[in-house]
Amino acid sequence: MHPSVYRPLIETAIREDLGSRGDVTTAAVVPDGAVAKASLNARVEGRLAGLEVAAEVFRFVDSSLTVERLAVDGSDMAAGSALATIAGSASSILIAERTALNLLGRMCGIATLTRSVVREVAGTGVAVAETRKTTPGLRALEKYAVRMGGGANHRFGLDDAVMIKDNHIAVSGGVTKAVAAARAAVGHMTKIEVEVDTLEQLAELLADPVDVVLLDNMDPATLRRAVEMVDGTMIIEASGGITLANVRQVAESGVDVVSLGWLTHSAHNLDVGLDIVITTA
Repeated sequence: MHPSVYRPLIETAIREDLGSRGDVTTAAVVPDGAVAKASLNARVEGRLAGLEVAAEVFRFVDSSLTVERLAVDGSDMAAGSALATIAGSASSILIAERTALNLLGRMCGIATLTRSVVREVAGTGVAVAETRKTTPGLRALEKYAVRMGGGANHRFGLDDAVMIKDNHIAVSGGVTKAVAAARAAVGHMTKIEVEVDTLEQLAELLADPVDVVLLDNMDPATLRRAVEMVDGTMIIEASGGITLANVRQVAESGVDVVSLGWLTHSAHNLDVGLDIVITTA
C-alpha cells in the first residue's frame, strides 16, 4: 500500500487528537529534551496488519524519530511479541502513541478475524472477501487488512464495477432490463455482477449471463442447486446470513467467493500496546 493512501488519514487523525492546544499533558510533565526508546508490542496472539501505517504516524509527528520494524504485515504474532521499536524525542513518541495504536489495533483485528474465516474454509478453494461495509475514511486500510488476513478484496467503490442489487432491479423493472441497461452503459473492461434472491431470478439471469452472480441469503441446499444451474457460466458469490459457524458448509456448496460485511464492520480491535523501555533527560 503506497504511503500516499494513508498519510492524509494520519494527518487528519493527529490534527483531531491535538486540537487547538496540543498535548497539554506531555507538555506539562515531560522534561524538555527528554529522549526515550519504546517497544510496540502485541498483547495477544493475532495476525499483523498496519505496522508501516503505525510507523508512519510516528514519523509524521517527528521525522527525527527512528522506527525499527521487527515483524512484517501478514505474519502471525505471539502474545507479548515485540513488533517495532521507536527511539527519539519522548514527547513526540507520546503524542503519536494513541493514533498509531488505534490504527494498528483496528487493522490487526480485521486481519485476525479474516484469518479465522480463511482457516475455516481451507481446502475448499473458496475466496473470502469483505464488502463496502467499511469505516468511512478507512476503507483502503481495512481492505488491506483483509488481504493481510489471507482474504481477497471486493470492489473498492461504486466506480469499480457494475453491481446490480435488489433495489436496482426493483427500480429498473427486473433482472433482464437491468442487465441490458448496464451492458449498454459500460465498456467491455467493466465487469457486471447481479444479486439474486431466488432461483427464479437466477433462471432469468441465466438467459443472458454476466460476469458474477451474487446469491443473497440462500441456505446451503439452495446454494448447491444454484451452483448446478450456473454450471460454470458465471463466478458465483455467496453473501448474507453467513457466520463463522456455517461458512464451511456454504463454501462446500460449490460457490467461488463468500463476501462478509462483518469482517470489517464487526471486527474487534486487537490489543497492541506501547511501552517506554528507556528514558533519559
